[in-house]
Amino acid sequence: MAITKQYLKSRPVCKVTFTVPTETAKKVAVVGTFNEWNQKKAVQLKKLKNGTFKGTVDLEKDNSYEFRYIVDGQWTNDDQADAYAWSDYAAAENSVLNV
Repeated sequence: MAITKQYLKSRPVCKVTFTVPTETAKKVAVVGTFNEWNQKKAVQLKKLKNGTFKGTVDLEKDNSYEFRYIVDGQWTNDDQADAYAWSDYAAAENSVLNV
């Protein structure tokens, strides 16, 4: 898994690209504090020819966001997240993204 950040000079926004390499998954999405953990508002990652899923989100910079991937219905963290934060609600850690 990989996260790339591209800061815009014209606006206080960071374009964050989430990349999830998986050849067997049929559907990958990302949810987090930036979309209120709402699965209906989840960012659906697009499957590329090489089997990798990729998607980009515009996030306001100078903030931290908690997030997790949903891979074929299974919640998972990013192994390259900036940090991890415990969630009592989920009884698990969430990935943290600092932009």
